[in-house]
Amino acid sequence: MLNEFKNKRILITGGTGSIGSVIVKELLKYKPKQIRIYSRDESKQFELDHEIDTNVDINFLIGDIRDKERLNMAMENIDLVFHAAAMKHVSACEKNPFEAVKTNVQGTQNVIDCAFKNNVSKVVGISTDKATDPTSVMGCTKLLAEKLMLASFFYKGDKKTKFCFVRFGNVLGSRGSVIPLFIEQLKNNRPLTITDSEMTRFLMSIPQAVGLVFKATTMMKDREIFVLKMPVVKIGDLAQAIIETYQEINKLGIKSKLKIIGKKNGEKMHERLLTIEESDNALETKEVFIILPNTKLNNKDYQNFQHQTYPGAKKTKQVSYDSLGQKTMTVNEIKKLFKNNIDLNFKL
Repeated sequence: MLNEFKNKRILITGGTGSIGSVIVKELLKYKPKQIRIYSRDESKQFELDHEIDTNVDINFLIGDIRDKERLNMAMENIDLVFHAAAMKHVSACEKNPFEAVKTNVQGTQNVIDCAFKNNVSKVVGISTDKATDPTSVMGCTKLLAEKLMLASFFYKGDKKTKFCFVRFGNVLGSRGSVIPLFIEQLKNNRPLTITDSEMTRFLMSIPQAVGLVFKATTMMKDREIFVLKMPVVKIGDLAQAIIETYQEINKLGIKSKLKIIGKKNGEKMHERLLTIEESDNALETKEVFIILPNTKLNNKDYQNFQHQTYPGAKKTKQVSYDSLGQKTMTVNEIKKLFKNNIDLNFKL
């Protein structure tokens, strides 16, 4: 990764978001020449600026990926792009579908066009399990974003830009996610509102997610989707772990109630990160599935990929990767995950 990022100019769209801001902080370890943080919210830029103490050249750029002209200016002389800007909340996308299209679809096409125009070397897109067999507006727009970026190969000509996507599930403590909501409800003595106690979700910490994004960046060749393996939790167990952690940290003996509110529009009971059809053309390592470009490969081709392109990879069995089919974390395992995450504020 030092070779991948050292002395490079790097742009992060959505660079002040939960994932984007940690990408920024982690990149500093690898001595890039310049980091450009591209986002819409000046307040978040102000806050992130005061969290960073570094000699690396960091530029904060106000802009929207919907604005192609501004994005093109931001991408001048850039070597690598992390594309993390998106509308990510299922409910907001359901209520404002065309706004989701403008950001997640048209915005992604702008990233593609500007990357080609500025001869960017690599573009790594951040995707979600909701793009797999989507039932929501958000999932549909993120799936289309994946398709747009990977299909750009067919009209790129002799341009050097390479694209890949990284797909993962819920990220522990990210803005607008259920965990900060549960903690806030506890602090205000309100019941925890859960959709269904048996609902399952993939879950990982922000540092884990970003670390695996970086690994995908070093492994990518062109047009892959990297599906990051991660633990699975039941929403009921997650809520119980939050209650117990909150009680232990604050030395309280309160009894908290759960309020079942049912699924919201567009939500699934269980999530999927890899379909059976995608597994036809996928490899896997200990940490990731690698969905290769949609071309039929023979055994010799797979061996070449395994030994030369993706070290440690092997052909995936024909199987979908669903949260329902995985072993779920226990309440104590979830609590341990909380205690290793400094971004979660359980204290009163």
